[in-house]
Amino acid sequence: MADETHTVDALEDQRVTELRMAQDKAEQLFQEVEARKLIRAGVPESQLNQEIYLLAKEMYGISTYWHKRIVRAGSNTLLPYADNPPDHTIGEDDILFLDLGPVFEEYEADFGRTFVIGTDPAKLKMRNDVENAFVEGKRYFKANPEIRANELYAYAVSLAEKYGWEFGGPIAGHLIGQFPHERIAEDKITLYVHPRSKLRMRSTDDKGRPRHWILEIHFIDRKRQIGGFFEELLTIDSQR
Repeated sequence: MADETHTVDALEDQRVTELRMAQDKAEQLFQEVEARKLIRAGVPESQLNQEIYLLAKEMYGISTYWHKRIVRAGSNTLLPYADNPPDHTIGEDDILFLDLGPVFEEYEADFGRTFVIGTDPAKLKMRNDVENAFVEGKRYFKANPEIRANELYAYAVSLAEKYGWEFGGPIAGHLIGQFPHERIAEDKITLYVHPRSKLRMRSTDDKGRPRHWILEIHFIDRKRQIGGFFEELLTIDSQR
């Protein structure tokens, strides 16, 4: 029995390590995107998307993504993941976010960040607020061991109000894991940080393993036509 427990613990430790490594690589990719000054005015979202795809292939040999690659700028930053807006050309004083889901050696990453071109105070505040709200959301999750998905969603909405924005997403996160991660066919509620999901987030999956989650913070301002986005692992701390 002790040997079985040790094996299970070792497998989970390996799983955590792989998920953390996948996220670290995604973060390195974003850093390289900035270092190469790919985020710039005058290019369509689709072109930047393709340039990032080629960079990821160059750096890591990645060609598999478990969800569509998102590059949203300007008023397109108001829209949630499921939308497919017309291609927007990035402006001289624009806000944009990237949301990528690369697969590294069968382990998924999901990483999102907001960038600002220029010095517009509202856009810079939006960028900073989504990051700060993520930190608060993660702290709240850790402080509430029995938390359910709908409770975390409600807290994310309250953070938007606290910072003076509106919450822009129908969800505030989702499951993450080995590719393809745990899914329930035709179910867009249970395994998401969704207002109608009462799943205890620390419950185990159908294989008896701890579930791992992504937290998504998407704030919007309809009057200014801007949005910001920040996401990464909720249940695993980064080594950075």
